[in-house]
Amino acid sequence: MKIYPVLAVAVMLAAVALGDSNVPPAGFTPLFNGKDLAGWWGTGGGNPKKFLSLTAEKQAEERAKALADIQKHWSVANGELINDGEGLYLTTEQEYGDFELFVEYKTVPLADSGIYLRGLPQVQIWDSTDKSKFELGADKGSGGLWNNSAGAPGKDPLVKADRPFGEWNKLHIIMVGENVTVTLNDKLVVDNARLENAFDKKEPLPKTGPIKLQTHGGEIRWRNIFIRQLPAKTR
Repeated sequence: MKIYPVLAVAVMLAAVALGDSNVPPAGFTPLFNGKDLAGWWGTGGGNPKKFLSLTAEKQAEERAKALADIQKHWSVANGELINDGEGLYLTTEQEYGDFELFVEYKTVPLADSGIYLRGLPQVQIWDSTDKSKFELGADKGSGGLWNNSAGAPGKDPLVKADRPFGEWNKLHIIMVGENVTVTLNDKLVVDNARLENAFDKKEPLPKTGPIKLQTHGGEIRWRNIFIRQLPAKTR
């Protein structure tokens, strides 16, 4: 397993048993408070540079529209964050550089989702069953860096680790520099692979950016979303 030595302890934390109360492990901060959408707004799947190029007035207009959109398509019930499969992607107000992230999710047949890192696609989540509509590698399972180039390390998960529908899946993601390590349900699926800039593969990744929860075609539920920012010395 090829990861930075300073992250060895962090990778071991993949085995942490998370409860259903949205209470973070020691050293982590909750991104979702279990009650409402505080700390989030909405963006689409395009290049974040487009939004940043807008005037301050236009950015404020777009934010107001986004907040209305997420209120329509995102809700909270019983400590779970729920999307109806439509609308903008839920996006953190805060930006992150190097970090360790826990996320639990539960999805439905024929749904497609993912987690954007620093605003870029993505750790893939989808229906990996034989009846899946996705003939794009879904049979290999979730957790891969799907927007990487064909054949690039990390694009396809090392093992298929998805749990059956109706059960919660647990993702553990570590991002240091441009490299990402992912475990899904305590199984290593991406081993310190570089996340390519999907919007321009010749460009480096941004140093910081938001975490985004993708919406795409089917209900998905989230809980226990915890982050720990890693110190600069790990870069």
